[in-house]
Amino acid sequence: MIIEETFYRPTEISRERRTLPAEVYNLSRVLLKRASHGCLFVPLRNLQVLAVLDDAEFIFVDREGRRNIELAWQSFAPQVRASLEESVSYEAVYYTLAAAEIMRRAQMEFLNALRDLEQKQVYVGPARILKLDGIIR
Repeated sequence: MIIEETFYRPTEISRERRTLPAEVYNLSRVLLKRASHGCLFVPLRNLQVLAVLDDAEFIFVDREGRRNIELAWQSFAPQVRASLEESVSYEAVYYTLAAAEIMRRAQMEFLNALRDLEQKQVYVGPARILKLDGIIR
């Protein structure tokens, strides 16, 4: 079953350049690639916020039924890092006054929510079993 969600982008209040720890960025990309419809919904229960991830940005909306984007993480730049263990720069875009408080706690809460989601997912994909003689069957 496919559910379509619509979110509204208010006028931008401000934006700033920030960095996302490698573990957060890498895990978000792995889970996003496993998502079947090109986006991933990540509830941040302690913040009462829902993060919605796609290839271009991560948006954060109030979970209590409002569909206005409060905060967005955009313009990720993973290509400039020398290794997968380096942080990734991005722009945090603030759309509401509440966004500053969400941003203050979001990166740690986001990592915890991603880990919870990863524990609940079962990866389904092709597998091959190698015989001890080294011949693939």
